[in-house]
Amino acid sequence: MSPDGDDKNDGMSAARPWRTLDHANGVRFQPGDRLRLQGGARFRGSLTLEKGEAGSAARPVVIESYGTGRATIAPRGTSAITVRNTAGVEIRNLALVGDRKALREGVGIAFRNTLPGARRLGHVRITHVEAQGFQNGISVGADPGAAAGFSDVRITDVSVHHNLEAGLAFYGPAFDADRPAYANERLRIERVKAYANTGDPKSDGRNTGSGIALGSVRDAQVVRSVAHDNGARSARDAEEGPEGVWVYDSTRVLLEHNTSYRNRTGSHVDGGGFGLDNNVSDSVMQYNLAHGNDGPGFLVYSGKPTGAHRNNVVRFNMSWDDARKLPEYGGIVAYGTRMSELDIYHNTVVMRTEGLASAEAAGYRPPALRLRDGMRGVRVHNNIFATDGGPLVEAQSAYAPSRLVLQGNDYYSSGSWDLGWGTQRYAALDDWRTTSRQEVLGGQPTGSDEDPCLRGLAADVAEGSGAVNLVPRCEQTAAPVGLEARQFKAAPRLVDYFGNRLGQSPTVGAAQPTTVSESAGE
Repeated sequence: MSPDGDDKNDGMSAARPWRTLDHANGVRFQPGDRLRLQGGARFRGSLTLEKGEAGSAARPVVIESYGTGRATIAPRGTSAITVRNTAGVEIRNLALVGDRKALREGVGIAFRNTLPGARRLGHVRITHVEAQGFQNGISVGADPGAAAGFSDVRITDVSVHHNLEAGLAFYGPAFDADRPAYANERLRIERVKAYANTGDPKSDGRNTGSGIALGSVRDAQVVRSVAHDNGARSARDAEEGPEGVWVYDSTRVLLEHNTSYRNRTGSHVDGGGFGLDNNVSDSVMQYNLAHGNDGPGFLVYSGKPTGAHRNNVVRFNMSWDDARKLPEYGGIVAYGTRMSELDIYHNTVVMRTEGLASAEAAGYRPPALRLRDGMRGVRVHNNIFATDGGPLVEAQSAYAPSRLVLQGNDYYSSGSWDLGWGTQRYAALDDWRTTSRQEVLGGQPTGSDEDPCLRGLAADVAEGSGAVNLVPRCEQTAAPVGLEARQFKAAPRLVDYFGNRLGQSPTVGAAQPTTVSESAGE
C-alpha cells in the first residue's frame, strides 16, 4: 500500500500498490498473505481481520511496513488494528496513532476472542510497534461470554505510551477458584516500554493507568521491559489504582529483569512498581528494579477469600525510595485474605524518607517491609532492609514463627533503629528477637543490624545507576552474611541480580558485593 497507489491495482508489488485501508478491509486474507504499508507514509482508517481470515504459525498473515521507516496507521475514532476470532497473525514495524475519540474508545492493536468454548486461538506476534493515543495501546483476551483468548503470544520491542487506561493489557472472564481457568497462555513479553499511560480521571469504578497488566494468563513471562510515569491522572476516588507492572487471576507468571519507576496514582491506593494481585499462584518476581513510585516497590496482595493466592516467590529484587506518596505502603508489602506459601528472599530495600512531605502529612513514615494480616506459610530470608531512620519492618500482627518467619535478614538504619511488631515497637534487634522469637534458627540467633555499605542509602545518585548503588561495598568489614540457600525454599543454581552464582555463605541482599563494576548500569 502507498499514498500514491490505486485501489484498482492488484496490490501484488510495490510497483502496483493499493491506496487505502478501506480497500484492504474488503479483501479476505488467506494463510501466507502479507499486507505491506509504505514506510514513512501515513494511512487514515483502520484494519480488521475476522474469523475465517488469517493464517497459522507456519503460514501467518503479516501486516508490516516496507521500504524506509515505519508506516503510520491513524484511525478515525476507532481501533487501529482489530483481530477478532482468528489468529496466525504477525504485526510488525508499524506506528499506530489515535485521535481524541480513539483515546476514549479505541485500541492500538486489539486481539479479541468472542467464540464459545475453551479453544484458544494460536500464534500472535507483535514486534517493533509503537501505539499511542488510545484507550489501550495493545489488548489481548476473551471478551464477555467467551472462556478462551489466545495462546503462543510474543510481544517484543514494543512501545505503548500516552494511552488512557493501559499500555499493554491481557484479560479474561471472572476467576472461579473452584474451577480455575485462564483465557490466555504461553506468553512472552520482552523489551516492552510502557510509559505515560495516564489513567482516566472519570473512571472511579476500576483501576486505570497501568503500564503492563496481565489478567487471566498461564505460563507467561515479562522480561527486560520498562514501565514508568504511568497513572498520574487516574481517578481520585477510585478504590483500585494503577501499577507499573502487575498480575491478577493468573498462574505460572515470571516477572524478570524489568524496571518500574515513577509510577503514580491519582487516588489513595496502589501506584506501585510491581504487583502480584488477587488469585495469583506459582509465580515469581525476580531481578527487577523499582524506584521512586507513589506506592510500593513490590506488592503481594490478596483481597479475596478464595485461597487461590499461593506458592509465590519474590527474590533478588531492588526497591529504592518507593512509597513516595503513600506511606501506608513500603518497599515490599505483603498481605491478604487466605494468602499462603510466600517466599521473600535476597531482596534489597532502601527507604530514604527523612523529610518526605507525604510522610510528614500522614504522621508516619513508610517502612522497608510491611506485613499485614491474612497470611500463613510466609518465609522472609536474607534480605537487606535499610532506612534513614524510618521503620525497618511494620507488621500489623505479632506473627508467630509458625505462620511467618524472618531469618538471616539485615536490618540497618542510618538513623534511629525502629521496628513495629503488632502493637509493640522496638529500638534494638536483640529486644525484638527475644520477644518475637523471630531471627532464630536451631536455637541460635540469625540476622544482623550491620551497615551493608550501600551508596544509595546516603547519596542522591542518577537513576541510571540505581542498581549499582544498592550493591554492598564494605571496605573495612565484610558485608552481612545470610543463611545458606539450603536452609530455605530456593531454586537450584541461584544467581544474584547481576547473574553471578551465590557462594556457600552468601551475603544478604539482591547483589553480592564483588559482582559488579563501578561502571555497571541497570
